[in-house]
Amino acid sequence: MKSSDILKTVGAAAGASLAGLAAHDALQKKHAILRNFPVLGRARYGFEFIRPEIRQYFFESNRDGRPFSRDTRGMIYEYAKGKSGEKAFGTEQNLSEIGYDVVRHTMAPVPVMEAEPRQRLGGPDCTQPYDISLFNISSMSFGALSANAVRAMNKGAAMGGFAHETGEGGISPYHLEYGADLIWEFGSGYFGCRDEEGNFNPELFAKNAALPQVKGIMIKLSQGAKPGLGGLLPADKITREISEIRHVPMGQDCISPAAHSAFSTPCELMEFIGQLRRLSGGKPIGIKFCVGSEIEVLALCKAMIETGICPDWITVDGAEGGTGAAPIEFEDSVGVPLTNGLIIVQNALVGAGLRDKVSIGAAGKITGGADVIRRIALGADFTNSARGMMMATGCVQAQKCHTNECPSGVATQSKWLQRGIDPGDKGTRVRNYHFGVMNSAKRILASMGLSSFKDLGPEHVFHRTDSTHALSYARLYDWFEPGAFLTGNVPEEWQERWDRANAHSFTPEHRKHQRA
Repeated sequence: MKSSDILKTVGAAAGASLAGLAAHDALQKKHAILRNFPVLGRARYGFEFIRPEIRQYFFESNRDGRPFSRDTRGMIYEYAKGKSGEKAFGTEQNLSEIGYDVVRHTMAPVPVMEAEPRQRLGGPDCTQPYDISLFNISSMSFGALSANAVRAMNKGAAMGGFAHETGEGGISPYHLEYGADLIWEFGSGYFGCRDEEGNFNPELFAKNAALPQVKGIMIKLSQGAKPGLGGLLPADKITREISEIRHVPMGQDCISPAAHSAFSTPCELMEFIGQLRRLSGGKPIGIKFCVGSEIEVLALCKAMIETGICPDWITVDGAEGGTGAAPIEFEDSVGVPLTNGLIIVQNALVGAGLRDKVSIGAAGKITGGADVIRRIALGADFTNSARGMMMATGCVQAQKCHTNECPSGVATQSKWLQRGIDPGDKGTRVRNYHFGVMNSAKRILASMGLSSFKDLGPEHVFHRTDSTHALSYARLYDWFEPGAFLTGNVPEEWQERWDRANAHSFTPEHRKHQRA
């Protein structure tokens, strides 16, 4: 057959295909654009599909990207490569922008500390306390992350001597592969410590808690990106491996309810913490939540006082925290941001006279040394990062975590995609990233004239209130003296919240509001 005949045949076939497609588009009733503009309308959907990549690579400025700007992503990648994260020609930030925070430096800086400080997790009832790094891997489950991503993070944590939180999906073999220190998290689904009905299983909990890599256990009450919302793991996503790790049956949807079944009041939660401490052989027990009501936080404090049982730490998760998938209206409109949540929890514990018994962790959009400084200044003892660690592992902020099509192989179960992650190389990058962040935090601390992170306070961070004024957080918020709730030495609105808080209920009677 002549080449001209081949071209005619191919052209005829292409024309027939386009005609068939045009007929299909014109007759279908689902998409108005395709019905009105057959074939041509498909270009719109094609451009819409690649819009995030086009915007990120060609039109996005260094500061515009969301949730993390190009500058922030670049800093993380630089640290992960073992570089210093430097930039030429000055800041691109608008330092007069309302809401912008800066830390106060001094004319008399001190030498940068050499050793990395640690924070002890463990109160008087804890017989196996753990000294945690000030910057760690925040909760991410195997299943949400790929096996190779979990391996890389575990290797990096083992090399760098910092903690690796498991996420609520249970302890997988990949969390154990390199022997890093683990904080085992579980939520209302009790994955890794549940019976066949989905209730808490003490025997299974004790078995997993006894693992030498497990240095602490954390109960997740809520998550910053989707506070107050349960979850569903569809049956078709439950592989044999995930079934064994989470102790859930094959062939059935796995539902994580919004609330826990092991307790229903603040006092019952404290008793549950005491039970976990006994079952774990005295390991530290923490809780994590995104702050909603100040009264609920105060109710927890009242329960600690009444029962004499305290969590060894509280991790405050900010509403700006990330997740693999959540309803957009939960991400945008539910929960308290990290700054406000930290201040509420700090004041509650101090005012109740409990701060020396309970450490505070902070999680939610923490990526650099300045973030660590600011969070510790506002009440935290240590910090955790999830998305920063993901980017150190290779994440490019494609925002396809929920599709199983993550191009970098970090947030997918596709064997083909996750093969792009070499745990050895990426583990080193995770270690480097941790080192870079902590080195930056120590340098900033020295520039402030401080020799210890414990010397940081709200007076060290300034918040831009308008184009001409900035106030320290020490002046912007009330900060209570130890035991202030017990002596009544708090502002009237806080005293009212304390009076309404109930150690035996998360939902105290609310004031009656009249409607017009």
